[in-house]
Amino acid sequence: MKEVSFEQESEPAGGPGRNTELGIVTYTFVFLFLIMIGYLVYINAWKAKDLNSSAYNTKDIANMDKYIRGSILSADGSVLAQTDVLDDGEELRVYPFANKFAHVIGYATNGQSGLEAACNKELLSSHVSALSRLQGDEDVKLPGDSVVVTLNANLQSVAYDALGSYNGAVVALEPDTGKILVMVSKPDFDPNTIGEVWESLVTDNTSSVLLNRATQGLYPPGSTFKILTTLAYMRQKPGEFRNFQFNCTSQLTVNDVTINCYNNNAHGQEDLKGAFSHSCNTAFAQIGLDLDNDDFHSLCEEFLFNRALPTSLQHSTSQFSLSGDASYGEQMTTAIGQGDTLMTPLHMAMVAATVANNGILMKPYCIDRVQTYDGDPVSTTKPSRYKRLMTEEEARILQEYMRETVLSGTATELGWYNFAPAGKTGSAEYTSGGVAGTHSWFVGFSDVDDPDLVVAVLAENGGTGSQTAVPIASQIFQAYYSIYGN
Repeated sequence: MKEVSFEQESEPAGGPGRNTELGIVTYTFVFLFLIMIGYLVYINAWKAKDLNSSAYNTKDIANMDKYIRGSILSADGSVLAQTDVLDDGEELRVYPFANKFAHVIGYATNGQSGLEAACNKELLSSHVSALSRLQGDEDVKLPGDSVVVTLNANLQSVAYDALGSYNGAVVALEPDTGKILVMVSKPDFDPNTIGEVWESLVTDNTSSVLLNRATQGLYPPGSTFKILTTLAYMRQKPGEFRNFQFNCTSQLTVNDVTINCYNNNAHGQEDLKGAFSHSCNTAFAQIGLDLDNDDFHSLCEEFLFNRALPTSLQHSTSQFSLSGDASYGEQMTTAIGQGDTLMTPLHMAMVAATVANNGILMKPYCIDRVQTYDGDPVSTTKPSRYKRLMTEEEARILQEYMRETVLSGTATELGWYNFAPAGKTGSAEYTSGGVAGTHSWFVGFSDVDDPDLVVAVLAENGGTGSQTAVPIASQIFQAYYSIYGN
């Protein structure tokens, strides 16, 4: 019998096994390369501004030897910060308005803060003409570019004086552009003497003088929050909110929790507009019980609670924590702006601006343009839309309710002005260090049919909104129309 043998064919070098290993290595390197590209895009597209303005940016530190730090100018042409060169060559940063712009403009000594920090790159750059560079002495430092901000010096001064001795904040902005015209925070400091008093400022743990309360102060919003509670009720009860009726007897008790109207006022029979304009706590506590907590939470996060605001200004994150399994007490207190809800004055201004701008929120900003020291344009900021947060119909209804608050509700001190203001007051109770008090709030806008200006006022421990915040806002509105002549 013939023997047949079968020879097994050996796998050639570089066969399937080898190719698999090479493929894995190749894909790994491609993946790592894509991650690196993505990170570079992220750094250049999203983080460039922060990195450029960082105090640790060595390029800007090197530029200090080449350029004199540029000036910061207000929208109405006032100098808010400039560098004086003394006879011995020493450079002295000067703030002509002293305390009035302390937090928003900031300082450039003992570190940097405010717009001095945000615009560090621009102030330590120079776009003077090539001819000026050629004609200049190589050993002489060139003047840095100037930053023109949206803030109005006259209006800022009025707001600063109107806030008076109260700690707190004032924000005023244009609802259709997002331009910030006023940003006041108290207590304040003089940036001209920041080096001399630095140690006392940083060790002050009671008043937090360096904190910009307009963007970083977190406060219970009180009844100003009823703007969002009303919107939530309108959305969840689209066929019922127009027929809302509530008989206010001054208090509402559920289980062991009692909600009182201010000063134990009994408002009687109220529809939704009346409950809003009279700031009826018991009616809104009942609304809080009727709302779906999860939907309410989603609406508030859509309005940027628990999220960063769309602004380059350093700010705190407003807090809203109501959950689906919240207690009756949590539902009622949250609906009237108490409980664990906290907001910054800037955020409150943005909510009112959304109402005023027919449901569209514009991104708030302070930097109008950059120009050379002698006025030639370098760059300009254009208004930017964030997104539509409510429908035009929802905004129109809230405008109507806020107008009624001025005409017959808790902000009637504004009712006789011919610039048709609308707004919402707030009296936010708080306890600090075992001591109870009430923050005074107002947020609103002028010319309800074609809004010009949004104003948010927070006076710490100022009592009711109508008592303190409304008169402050009144002075700002009047000054605005005096200045702009609208």
